[in-house]
Amino acid sequence: MSIIHVLDDSTINKIAAGEVVERPASVIKELVENSMDAGADHIEVEIMAGGTGFMRVTDNGKGMAMEDARLAILRHATSKIREAGDLVSIGTLGFRGEALPTIASVSRFSMLTRQEGSELGTRVDIIGGREPDIREAGCNIGTTVKAEDLFFNTPARKKFLKTHHTEAAKINEFIVKLALSRPDIAFRFVNNNKPSLVTPGNGNLYDAIRSIYGAGTADSLLGLSFEDEDIRISGYITKPSMLKSSRAWQTYIVNGRIIQSKVMAKAVDNAYKSMIPKSGFPLVVLNMEVPQRTIDVNVHPQKIEMKFEDESRIFKAVYKAVLDAVRPAGRSLQKAAAVVEKAERHYTMEPMHFVPASAPKPEASLDGFSPKTIYEAVSRPLQDPSAMSFHAAREVLHRERPASKGTDGKEGDGILGLSVSGEGSAVREGTPGTPFGEGQLSYEGTILPIGQVDRCYIIAQDLKGLYIVDQHAAHERILFDRLSAMAEKIPSQQLLVHLVLPFDAGEASLLENHQELFRRLGFSLEASGPKEFRLMEIPVDIPVGEAEDVIREILMNLRDMHEVTAKEIRHTVLATTACRAAIKAGDELNFRQMQIVLEELASTPCPYTCPHGRPTILKFSSDELAKMFKRTGF
Repeated sequence: MSIIHVLDDSTINKIAAGEVVERPASVIKELVENSMDAGADHIEVEIMAGGTGFMRVTDNGKGMAMEDARLAILRHATSKIREAGDLVSIGTLGFRGEALPTIASVSRFSMLTRQEGSELGTRVDIIGGREPDIREAGCNIGTTVKAEDLFFNTPARKKFLKTHHTEAAKINEFIVKLALSRPDIAFRFVNNNKPSLVTPGNGNLYDAIRSIYGAGTADSLLGLSFEDEDIRISGYITKPSMLKSSRAWQTYIVNGRIIQSKVMAKAVDNAYKSMIPKSGFPLVVLNMEVPQRTIDVNVHPQKIEMKFEDESRIFKAVYKAVLDAVRPAGRSLQKAAAVVEKAERHYTMEPMHFVPASAPKPEASLDGFSPKTIYEAVSRPLQDPSAMSFHAAREVLHRERPASKGTDGKEGDGILGLSVSGEGSAVREGTPGTPFGEGQLSYEGTILPIGQVDRCYIIAQDLKGLYIVDQHAAHERILFDRLSAMAEKIPSQQLLVHLVLPFDAGEASLLENHQELFRRLGFSLEASGPKEFRLMEIPVDIPVGEAEDVIREILMNLRDMHEVTAKEIRHTVLATTACRAAIKAGDELNFRQMQIVLEELASTPCPYTCPHGRPTILKFSSDELAKMFKRTGF
């Protein structure tokens, strides 16, 4: 008996579904793109339970006759190409003919469709890829496709879906991009019986952006414009002052098709590199038109990637368009390209800048240390910006602090008054310059801050070694452990002037469903209008200027997480909160502030890494330093 056999159609469809239907958003993508190819100018999407329970896409396109509907549910049946040669000039969004049969193979599928001029339409019902039931039915002109109980017959794939909120957010994100790619189509998205997105469909991209992201974002838009022989770019980008925390707000459209393009994203980053005051990404809606023969859209099963004939030219065109929008000038593409090449290939390393520890302001106090105390101390200018010498700093602390005793019972030099050993735990020696130790951090004798390198790393010494501490990672760990120790609500501070924050539909939905989580994190928010929330209280350790960014990062984390426990959610959002509130690289610390960081790091439960896993402290022992300088064996 032959061991090789041909698979049946049902199994083939389920395998194909792995390429086409990854999650509910993939189903919506295929169905909406079919509606767009059918010439619809009104498209409505409805979902329940993140799309896993119910999805329906309704359009007013040209519809199908019964014979076409019968063929449309067969594999590789399409009206958009006839032969292989058509692939080089394909202009429609869908063309493989796999969407409908693969969706029907993993759901309870039904379709209603009617052409103009027909008295009756056609209804097609398929359950899990079985034999279809096709009959006449009354319906409106256009097509309505419904998919229920997605992956009901493939439970192994269903368990890998994320939360309902996350899946709904993915659908919302994709519909947003489709609406931006076709402002001439009126889109309506209904999530759990609540309208989440409505666009006017008047053909004006600015109005579409305004309806999706709000008036505040629309007011900060700059127009993109570029045109040469066969490349044309249009669209909008936000000013450098309006940045987002991820690339989720960047939409790249080539010949009407939404794609993910590292080349175009890199060009935007390079054009903005010298203008953005902090890390972040501008909102971009970039529409490019190129000759169809210069691209290949058939390089990815879901057609989300595209191969360009000349990527270098695409890079230069996008760079020039963005640069002209932000800094209008009559520069030619050739001049812009020269700047791009230099930015891409030439890297320099600035000499490290060492800042000896300087004296603190007289009013700075060690008593009642809190993360807020450190932040405020760092934010204030130092009384004497000139650096103190090492010996002067030692003299200051000798006068202010009593002598301490080391593990050997001898008096220390009074620098910190630190307990030396931390209840018998010992520092584990390792490779020079690597993270060390597990459990409580301990120093040999007293620890003395020496200064900063590049205003990023604290240099310190004890009796038997040299330490390098990442000030941001260390303070982040301190704050995270302090926040984690608070079982109930984190202490808040009331805002004298409440902040009204705008959100998109997905973010607003997450806020509504996680109000208790935000309350426990110290944020007090209440709805103040459509997609707007009033911020009344923030955690005591968060500066007012950072509060909105922290909230948006927490929402992004919630959207991207799987179905997890409350403990895991709390860990993620506390890590975000601690990261935002911590001392930043570039903050100049005085002697006392460095001292506080070192003290608190020694007393925190998990001192060796930040909440994201990066090392906080490296040690070079005296023996390791001697080996590095070849001072052994004499």
